[in-house]
Amino acid sequence: MYDLKMVTVHEFKRHHGLPETTALPEMLRGRGARSNGSGRYEKNRRLLFDDGWQTLNDLPNLKTEVMMERAKRIITTNKSPDLGFDQSINPYRGCEHGCSYCYARPTHAFAGLSPGLDFESKLFVKPNAPELLRKELLEPGYVPKTIVLGANTDAYQPVERRYRITRQLLEVLQEFNHPVGIVTKSALVLRDLDILQPMAEKGLVKVAVSVTTLDPEIARKMEPRASIPSKRLQALEVLSASGVPTSVMVAPIVPAINDAEIEAILKAVSVTGTREAGYVMLRLPLELRELFREWLDDAFPDAAARVISLLKSVRGGKDYDANWGQRMTGTGPYAWSVGRRFEIAAKRLGINENRVRLTTELFSRPPQPGEQLNLL
Repeated sequence: MYDLKMVTVHEFKRHHGLPETTALPEMLRGRGARSNGSGRYEKNRRLLFDDGWQTLNDLPNLKTEVMMERAKRIITTNKSPDLGFDQSINPYRGCEHGCSYCYARPTHAFAGLSPGLDFESKLFVKPNAPELLRKELLEPGYVPKTIVLGANTDAYQPVERRYRITRQLLEVLQEFNHPVGIVTKSALVLRDLDILQPMAEKGLVKVAVSVTTLDPEIARKMEPRASIPSKRLQALEVLSASGVPTSVMVAPIVPAINDAEIEAILKAVSVTGTREAGYVMLRLPLELRELFREWLDDAFPDAAARVISLLKSVRGGKDYDANWGQRMTGTGPYAWSVGRRFEIAAKRLGINENRVRLTTELFSRPPQPGEQLNLL
């Protein structure tokens, strides 16, 4: 065991003469992270590495474990000026999509688990989320504001097919005529079109789909268990045709990996009827810095040095800058050029000319069992 403050995975490999990149072991097929080091709150650091005898290939394939979490409250609030919402709900903790770049990975450390492989294989489901949502919306002092589903981890990740927590939350929100925004990279969102369409008719819902790349090979590396790009575009087209307002997030922009696709992505989504778009520069908070480097060295070894150099150029020479107003877009010449390219392409395609605003005016608390009805 190694003290967390004294060693990183790269340092360990260099110290023991281990290669920085090795063939991906069978147990890691379909996963994003390359290691499972302990989180920042653990005293010791666990390391998963090949000792030169291919011992990782002897391990069984990594399986997803699901644990139940009885949450105390479900609506989370924030005051960040970088975000376009004040309230959000995360039905799940951890995300099986396994995106190599996911900024939410460090949150798994709060559960004493690794932001690496644990984040995408040890998931928490909140079965009482719909019950809590109903309770919180019924509180006398509650003021309706748009609630976003999937702000931290994807509300439509694969386990949603089984547990249907997101669908149950939508049913509660529909009952209260409460506005909701959805952020996802999964075509599973189409399953709930029977709820989304009538809510859209009342101005109560908008769906944002993340499209990081149009290249299925790059997508498989970056987002191994998320819907392929063509399925996401199809979802946008079906939603738009059904009257559900849509937007696309070109997120994250990874320098030297998908930055050349900005214009192509916007052109592809404009054909689907989508008229809103945004982008986010790659962020590497806390443990994600090391996890992303490991993935990058393995998935794109020839581009790794260039990627890190450009990332540091937009973060003032650092791996990450958490300052509000800068963390989403970065600063410097490269960040400026990305922003201008995005704006020019969006304007040419008629994107972002108008933005859909969801309404809170229809919000109402439905009569509850045992309550006396108001006669007036």
